[in-house]
Amino acid sequence: MKRKTNAIDKLERLAFLRRVVDREIHHLNYSAGKMFSQPFTIESAEQLSSNEELAEQLEAFISRFCRLQDTVGDKLLPAWLDFLEEKTNVAIDNLDKAEKIGVLPSVDRWLELRQLRNQMIHEYIEDLNILVDALQTAHDNLDFLISVAEAINTDLDNRGLPR
Repeated sequence: MKRKTNAIDKLERLAFLRRVVDREIHHLNYSAGKMFSQPFTIESAEQLSSNEELAEQLEAFISRFCRLQDTVGDKLLPAWLDFLEEKTNVAIDNLDKAEKIGVLPSVDRWLELRQLRNQMIHEYIEDLNILVDALQTAHDNLDFLISVAEAINTDLDNRGLPR
């Protein structure tokens, strides 16, 4: 009985994570739409200290970008691999497996975005050129990040798992 309950718990967690990721994608796209409705430039960055709305949009975009990468890489991916009965391990090994299976186009690109995420979340970027570049890089890679989550969800859809 314990084994069956454990399998049910894993499926429920996987379904929960899928719903969370769907919401995170929706909210990230919303924030990106607001943040990048016009090009984010050095001039825009210079307004952050006096424009509370823009500062809030920036914070929301960064937070949602980082949260989606964390949820996909640290929670959904290992849960999916476990469901596939792949041995889960440290993050880099999980990413390698995801690349081999075909849901992650590039481990190197994921790791570059992870470094970008760490830079945006843990360091207050005072050099506005670096800030603008980091935000533009994150925005340019939204499709990549979202495609990984959607590839996992599509695989689970194909296996008949509900969201």
